[in-house]
Amino acid sequence: MKNPISISILELAIITEDSNATETFQKTKDIAQLADNLGYKRFWLAEHHNMAHVASTATVVLIGYIAGHTKNIRVGSGGIMLPNHSPLIVAEQFGTLETLYPNRIDLGLGRAPGTDQPTAEAIRKDFFEQAQRFPQNVTKLQDYFSVENATAKVRAFPAEGKNIPIWILGSSMESAALAAAYGLPYAFAGHFAPRQMIQAFEFYRENFQTSDVLDKPKTMACVNIVAADTNEEAEFLSTSLYQMFLNLIRNDRKGLQPPVPSLDDIMSEEERFHVNQMTACTFTGNKEQLEIDLKKFINYAQIDELMVTSPIYDHQAKLKSIQITKEAIDSLNSIHI
Repeated sequence: MKNPISISILELAIITEDSNATETFQKTKDIAQLADNLGYKRFWLAEHHNMAHVASTATVVLIGYIAGHTKNIRVGSGGIMLPNHSPLIVAEQFGTLETLYPNRIDLGLGRAPGTDQPTAEAIRKDFFEQAQRFPQNVTKLQDYFSVENATAKVRAFPAEGKNIPIWILGSSMESAALAAAYGLPYAFAGHFAPRQMIQAFEFYRENFQTSDVLDKPKTMACVNIVAADTNEEAEFLSTSLYQMFLNLIRNDRKGLQPPVPSLDDIMSEEERFHVNQMTACTFTGNKEQLEIDLKKFINYAQIDELMVTSPIYDHQAKLKSIQITKEAIDSLNSIHI
């Protein structure tokens, strides 16, 4: 670690099996306020649809709720799935957020639907056409935020002239190529699709074009972290995360499950193989173990920022994990190795 690395949170607002959206929103607020007090840099929320166990469907509304209950942390999208929306509407929404919470709003953009194919078509009949137009729509969105758009026939108020950081999000080489060509910061979804992450970062850095936004590449990796006072406790808590991915593979839509003593009896060898592939960027352990593992990962990936998601069943255990994770990063930053 040549330079201090900032740490942020991606919150999926996952509803546990015994809870509901109302309680989940309260928990999400608690997490954001703790992260704000601890000095986390960003708190991002993800857009998903037609998932009974995910409460972040109205992502922009939830961003406003969280920004209104925090003071310093940057709040944003990880991400807004741009093919679901008109660039004009996204500009108006985020321009409004930036007006209400100046210098605290981020706009992360993805091109996936954040749902299944029938739901994507229900959101927008021409979704797949718009997914192909993702680069052009990113440009259009940038235009709406620019002061130069003041002479255009269609303008976005109150977005015009607002300096809202736009991040390209992705899990493939295609997203890396777009971020590099546009000179935008790039965040990789290592928390569920880590296979191409290092290759994508290398391609992005090698092909980066300077822009009005950045004069050098800027990368962020999102990973799963489950921290606890002991390695054994962290491993136990992490079984909820692995069950979540198992249910995803099985297309079994459930709320987040409580931890179990062992995963051996609930998944086959083939299922374990696929779950392990999806969760290869998962770090579990106590503070000392995280320091060792995260130092290796950060140096290997050569990232500028780290974003973490922590699907933990027990709310207090999740808050504790967030605190321990921040302590581990602070310790690494203190020695700049």
